[in-house]
Parts: sequence; C-alpha cells; structure tokens
Amino acid sequence: MEQQYELYTSEDREVWKQLYIRQHPQVVQFASQAVIDGMEQCGFRADEIPDFRKVNENLSHITGWEIYAVPGLIDNKLFFENLALKKFPCATWLRTMQQLDYLEEPDMFHDVFGHVPLLTNHEFTGFLSNLAVIALKNIDDEDFIERMSRLYWYTVEFGLIKQNGELKAYGAGILSSIGETKYSLFSDKPKRVPYDLHTILDTPYIKDKYQEVYYVINSYEELFASIENYSESYA
Repeated sequence: MEQQYELYTSEDREVWKQLYIRQHPQVVQFASQAVIDGMEQCGFRADEIPDFRKVNENLSHITGWEIYAVPGLIDNKLFFENLALKKFPCATWLRTMQQLDYLEEPDMFHDVFGHVPLLTNHEFTGFLSNLAVIALKNIDDEDFIERMSRLYWYTVEFGLIKQNGELKAYGAGILSSIGETKYSLFSDKPKRVPYDLHTILDTPYIKDKYQEVYYVINSYEELFASIENYSESYA
C-alpha cells in the first residue's frame, strides 16, 4: 500500500506536531546519541508529517534500509521477511487528539518517530537483519517465534543503553511515550539489568502497563555481536 500523503488532515498534522513538540525534548535529553543523530539525518520536524519517500531517500544513502506503509500490525512471516530485506513496516495512520497519551496499537508516530531514527545505525540494523533471518528459519515453530518476539520487545521496543556512564533510552516504545521515558530511566519500581540474550529469551513481556524490567546494553556493537554469535547455531 501507499502512504497517500496528500490525505492527511489538519487534525493529523496537529497530532504529529503536538506529539513531536512534547516528545522531541525528551529525546534530546534522554535518548541515545545514535537516536538523536538519526532523527536529524531523517529530517524530522514538528511542522511536517514525514513523507516516506523522503525518509527513504535519506536512509538509502546511510544504511540502505527503507520503510514501507502498512495498515497496522502484520503477520510474523511478512514482518520478518521484510526485515531480512532491510525493510521496516510503518503504519500510515495517526492517533486522534483524544488519544495523545495512550494508544493500544502502534500508529505512525510510534513507528516513525520511535523506530526510524535507529535505522541509520549500522550495528542496530545488523541486529535487526540477523534476528529476522534466524526467525525465518524457524517461522513455523510458535514457541521459537515467541522467544524472538521477547528479544525484539526488550531491545527494539524497550531497550536502554549505557552511554558515557549515563543511562539512555533507545527503544521505540520508550521514546514515543513521555510517561515511559521518565519511568524507564528514573523510577525505582522497575529492575534495570545488564543485557543478556538468553535471559531475555526466557522472560515473557507485558503489554498493558509499564515494564517491570529493562535490559541495558553497553553499545550497539554488543547488541549486534550477541545476535551474530547466536545465529551461528542456525547457519
């Protein structure tokens, strides 16, 4: 499907603007430098809903990745097939003004603002590609796919990183939520533990409230190396 950029309404533009104005300062203060750099490289602005074609022009020169339009959540096989081809799915619809604070299903703001900046990072995108290849080799094993989903959840969606001795966020579920940004970094309720791939694979996740545990990487190189080593078992 196409983004159909010309169909965005004045409310859509205002929703993007309000969310961007609210969340961008949080990114600058609390996100990994790679996220901040990626947001600038993608050309995101408060007064302009991102055009997928322009975003892809930027990404193609940096990592060779691209984003493509989807109506919403897609099935595992299609999702992993496209990740393996360096293609990341993004919803085209935006939440309403009444849904600024909470949304059950990821919309374009979550997908684009939250996920796309790190598609400019070679180690992170290498992690995504390897995860997808492993998943595809075991796509009919529901238990295995569930374990891969846990890895995706605790990194791509809700990952934290140590940067120059400080804790920063890189997961899209954190970066697109003003509440979870501060909760993940400063609340005394959740556990923050060192990243361990095998522990994550054995840890179910929750969807309907803030996370009880966050896994902290030391670098994107560490993240890439962990999946590269794991993938040797599925070569």
